[in-house]
Amino acid sequence: MSRLPLPKGVHVDVDPQYREEESSPEERRFVFSYTITVHNHSSSSVQLLARYWKITQGSGKVQEVRGKGVVGKQPLIAPGQTFRYTSRAILDGPVGVMEGAYTCIDTTAQRAFDVAIAPFRLAGPNQVH
Repeated sequence: MSRLPLPKGVHVDVDPQYREEESSPEERRFVFSYTITVHNHSSSSVQLLARYWKITQGSGKVQEVRGKGVVGKQPLIAPGQTFRYTSRAILDGPVGVMEGAYTCIDTTAQRAFDVAIAPFRLAGPNQVH
């Protein structure tokens, strides 16, 4: 499998949310959900094979997460379709930043490519946005 530059038309939207009901600030537990939407506006089907996340907490602590697919799936996304899922991150403070990439394959050309996920902020209540 060879690597190609990112195909035009494949992009990712992120919607992070603070989960107050699951968080416990007195225990330094701040829970965030993030809903990801992968849009395939290319002319080929793409399959999301793997994920990479870099989570930087407000304290400066950095965690890296790698794994197969997302939420137990390796979704196939047809041209013009989207794939949406929600996952969580637990921080030890009320702010952080996540960024990452998905490794995908163009199923027509059988070539792998990476989709970068731009940094996005995780911020609890009363934090500067």
